[in-house]
Amino acid sequence: MKDTTFAISETIAVLLAEKKYRSLRDILTTMRAADIAIMFDGISETKLPLLFRLLPKELAAETFVEMESDSQELLIRSFSDAELKAVVSELFVDDAVAIVEEMPANVVKRILLQADPEMRKMINEILNYPDESAGSVMTTEYVTLRPQMTVEAAIKRIRRTGTDKETIYTCYVTNDARVLIGYVSLKSLILAEEDERIEDIMGTDIISVKTFDDQEDVAAVFLKYDLSALPVVDNEGRIVGIVTVDDAIDILEEEATEDIEKMAAITPSDKPYMKMSALEICKSRFPWLLLLMVSATFTGMIITSFEHALAAQVALAAFIPMLMDSAGNTGSQASATVIRALSLGELVFTDLVKVVWKEIRIAVYCGLALAVACFAKVLVIDMWILQIENVTATVALVVSVTLALTILCAKIIGSAMPLLAKKVGFDPAVMSAPLITTIADAISLMIYFRIATAVLHI
Repeated sequence: MKDTTFAISETIAVLLAEKKYRSLRDILTTMRAADIAIMFDGISETKLPLLFRLLPKELAAETFVEMESDSQELLIRSFSDAELKAVVSELFVDDAVAIVEEMPANVVKRILLQADPEMRKMINEILNYPDESAGSVMTTEYVTLRPQMTVEAAIKRIRRTGTDKETIYTCYVTNDARVLIGYVSLKSLILAEEDERIEDIMGTDIISVKTFDDQEDVAAVFLKYDLSALPVVDNEGRIVGIVTVDDAIDILEEEATEDIEKMAAITPSDKPYMKMSALEICKSRFPWLLLLMVSATFTGMIITSFEHALAAQVALAAFIPMLMDSAGNTGSQASATVIRALSLGELVFTDLVKVVWKEIRIAVYCGLALAVACFAKVLVIDMWILQIENVTATVALVVSVTLALTILCAKIIGSAMPLLAKKVGFDPAVMSAPLITTIADAISLMIYFRIATAVLHI
């Protein structure tokens, strides 16, 4: 696929240099909007407006939606008012809102000026909803029917109004107060008799979300019920918009990216990696690195406070990295599992005790197995083969017992902290590998030196 895209891009570059615009248009019209948008990303700023103007009106609008925000801004600045009006008129409301949210104020003003009054009103309504809420990602372009309509009248209405709607495959039935009372699929309409009434064939087991519901919860509803569209209602049950499956996929991608970045201790950004400067990337990473560096000083303080133990038994220092790595890795495994389960809706805060108890059992199994392996490794490799000074069977026992207890503590911390974070309103992804590792490291050292000083009498 990449080879094909590259070959097309090379062909377009040659035709563009030779000014063979008719051939360029013929090629572009055979491509999908998403592929054209990717290809446009590699076109120079001076040539991009020219290529875009070769696209037919509908394909141009679809391509515009798929393009990166900086390319969109470049095109808008190069458009005449008539060209901008032509593109805006072809956009669905949710796509127009997404574009407006990414643009600077002066560009937004131009877009709104070229939108027709109805479109402008719908854009402003959606922009009033909080970011990442169902209201902010919905579209107001959907088909509504009345329960007293016949199937014949409903189909005529769809033919008359469906052209400008986001989807016509699911239509929503409302009463005179716009309260959502049912839904009907296009399939049901086509297969029904023409004189049947909508109220007799509509479904009433309505699945909907509220305007202020979090967009991640909206996407979870799509996953759970395999929907193609989901109605959004206000507190009185009146339908105000719909979210379509393509929007749900975008939400899932956005939320997954955000969670991955937070779990890696990076401030989330909407920009693609290659579009960000080195300084911008540094700004997203530096605060977390600074926080983790400062928090790691506690580890140094613990080691300093047990200097006498290390001085008396130097061999103990050799096992510190292994214990700290094991603690961090163990805690990260538990936190990653719980964070993923939370994002999928498999866990809630009331499951805290069950989750911790399960992780305790896992820690016992893993801890005992690793402790036995560690004891054998210290005896065979460190004491007999390498003959490291001061490494004895007692030291091997201290290290092994510490390892088992460290795994137990790390599992409890790694499983409990994301659930507690969710309960108090923080994103569970923040309680991820770097933070869990720092806490587990400090605890592992405390356990290690306490056991060492007690057993070895140092």
